[in-house]
Amino acid sequence: MGPVHVPGHGLLRGRVAVVTAAAGTGIGGACARRMLEEGARVVISDAHERRLGESLAGLEKEFGAGAVAAVPCDVTSEEQVQRLFAGAEERMGPVDVVVNNAGLGGSTPLVEMTDEQWHRVIDVTLNGTMRCTRAALTRMRPRGRGVIVNNASVLGWRAQEGQAHYAAAKAGVMALTRCAALEAAPYGVRINAVAPSLAMHPNLAKVTTEELLAELTAKEALGRAAEPWEVANVIVFLASDYSSYMTGEVVSVSSQHP
Repeated sequence: MGPVHVPGHGLLRGRVAVVTAAAGTGIGGACARRMLEEGARVVISDAHERRLGESLAGLEKEFGAGAVAAVPCDVTSEEQVQRLFAGAEERMGPVDVVVNNAGLGGSTPLVEMTDEQWHRVIDVTLNGTMRCTRAALTRMRPRGRGVIVNNASVLGWRAQEGQAHYAAAKAGVMALTRCAALEAAPYGVRINAVAPSLAMHPNLAKVTTEELLAELTAKEALGRAAEPWEVANVIVFLASDYSSYMTGEVVSVSSQHP
């Protein structure tokens, strides 16, 4: 029997949320949908403008045009990050929640990895999270409230062959989360992260071999990968007032065993 989708309970009613890398069927898209189900107005963003437009059209049809907006953004560009937040405020008003979901993976042994491959993963996954966190804090601190949730990975703790760049970036996201949370706390802003192990979606299947997916799935105590919306549920919890005493935490979303 598969997991049961829990209906919304208005946990984010009246909030404005920005979700990066939200086009498509991965964790970002699931997070945007889940936040809409919980009553938030959501600005979705992605570097892939065609997919972003398709995602926007689908969400508008389901939740209404006033509930969701889209702003294209490549998180490796400070100029585009600033346009994202300015555009979000223009369309929806002050931003209450930011989910930094943008990340880039790949599998390459370190001895074969080029500087370009290393820098690209670090720039999207770690530097992009820093840029968006910085932009969000600049706006949230004067208001005295706000929540940021970063998407890390269990690979920030655990080793996996071919993942030196991605694991280093995600470990950096964890450290960034903790340090930024200390700086933000006096201003009433909370910053936490999730660390999923294996969430199955079509984009992951395209860039991962069936053998590796089978190996990773076998390590999960529940015998399956997570649904993206199961990770989104935890992100919603961290974005909501149910986690009001949590900041600087990294929450594992995993059934993985050693």
